[in-house]
Amino acid sequence: MEIQKNKFLIFLFISFFALAAKAQVNDAGLWTSVNLEKEITKKLSVSLSEEVRMNENISEVGTIFTDFGINYKVNKYIRLGAYYRYINKRQVDDSYSERHRYYFDLTLRGKYRLFTLSFRTRFQSQYADIYSSPEGKTAENYSRNKLSLKYDLNKKIGFFASYEIYTPLRSYDQVFKDNTRYNFGLEYSFNKMHSIDLSYLIQQESNVKKPWTDYIICLGYNFGF
Repeated sequence: MEIQKNKFLIFLFISFFALAAKAQVNDAGLWTSVNLEKEITKKLSVSLSEEVRMNENISEVGTIFTDFGINYKVNKYIRLGAYYRYINKRQVDDSYSERHRYYFDLTLRGKYRLFTLSFRTRFQSQYADIYSSPEGKTAENYSRNKLSLKYDLNKKIGFFASYEIYTPLRSYDQVFKDNTRYNFGLEYSFNKMHSIDLSYLIQQESNVKKPWTDYIICLGYNFGF
């Protein structure tokens, strides 16, 4: 009975995923990533991620980045993180713009039986084209808040969903948000070291005349050791 229930839930998720993936209004994307995490101590770890993001209906490479971070577990409820991301972002003339991003995370987590609820608040600062643009020395700052819920179906399979708001920290434009992300997905663990995740992300602009919406399939491989 339990096996049949698990198969039904997985089938339901894949069916919903397939239907949602057809809802392409403005653009469709594919984000693929490889994520590595090395545990230094029980509280301290370092991470390295490489990601390729395709856009224009998955026809061109839009963004490539490398991300390095340090993570610290204060206790089972609180985590801290500091990260650097080097980004190459495609421009309209098909050239690539260099971006340097620094960001800091505070994550609160709580678990009840098979459910895990987490809230992450992030401050990020990004510089674009430092040596080739007059605005290169001006940082673009954001506050990002994300609420996530995960349900562990069993030791190998988990479902998750999240909601994230981007708040620009600009003195000339006081708006609460200019970007929103909705994400839901499935995580499969092969063992304690290897796992993959598949999700569907909807990204929407806010407070602009013609808001853009992206429908994105995300596929990631995770390796922890």
